Amino acid sequence: MSLKRRKFLIVGGLSGLGLTAIGKTLIGQSSQSANYPLNAGAKTAIVPSTQKNLVLRFVAVADVGAGDRNQNAVSEAMTRYYQQNPYSLAVLAGDNIYTNGEMEKIGAVFEQPYAALLKQGVKFHACLGNHDIRSQNGELQLRYAGYNMDGRRYTYREKSAQFFVLDTNTNADWKGQLAWLNQELSGSTAPWKIVYGHHPIYSSGQYGTNQEMVSLLTPIFKKHGVQLYINGHEHNYERTRSIDGTTYLITGIGGAHLRPVGRSQWTEYAVSRFGFSGVEVYNDRLEIQGIGTDYQVFDRGIVPIKSA
Repeated sequence: MSLKRRKFLIVGGLSGLGLTAIGKTLIGQSSQSANYPLNAGAKTAIVPSTQKNLVLRFVAVADVGAGDRNQNAVSEAMTRYYQQNPYSLAVLAGDNIYTNGEMEKIGAVFEQPYAALLKQGVKFHACLGNHDIRSQNGELQLRYAGYNMDGRRYTYREKSAQFFVLDTNTNADWKGQLAWLNQELSGSTAPWKIVYGHHPIYSSGQYGTNQEMVSLLTPIFKKHGVQLYINGHEHNYERTRSIDGTTYLITGIGGAHLRPVGRSQWTEYAVSRFGFSGVEVYNDRLEIQGIGTDYQVFDRGIVPIKSA
């Protein structure tokens, strides 16, 4: 399957194909959701977790590479969260360096903002966003040790969770990548399967739901029981309810300018504000928190290990 003509509405002049927003209506939340909220939208302060049986904690953020006060505010909130709830892993879901992926900015957009976390041994695992490939197609970022990218697509496991990292850019080797993803998921013995890439699949934001990615990826997710997909590109936060067993988490609030977000019939919570996502992994569930630069938890949700 040749996908060189498939377009995922990348910023910078590439037009979208089949990127129509579906169900972008102001429909209220359903009580039938398997991905049910914990006081979604109610602000609470960050506090140390007292829950037992925690297996893994990580943070996820995207669209971070502005190198400005907004990114610094997010990184400070991530550090404060670490101080109360230590974690060893940070997911960077693309657009790591604005505006054109220039590696000469790595100090301002990565090494300085996250210095305190890096000093504590927090390991960042990045993927490439559309801005990142503007310089040498992202090759220098792939080689940068701090991003821990084992290729344009790669997988790694942390305790009971296996992460599958995609290159969702329009120039990616989609034929090879889909075959790789299917094979890697087939061979995974991890109870938790988490996929991330830069571009959204389901979205109520500016770009809307990407019908091509829905058709290409969601059957694979359903077949292999992927519980969570994480992305950026939309400069907002949106958490869906379970869609055929997968929750979709947009966390493009890491420092780049914000954009509005609407609501769709499958939206559990959505907001446009700076921050990041904190995820706690247990044997039977994931607990997701949206955390702002005011150190407030603005969203809480649970993803069961198996959902409808």
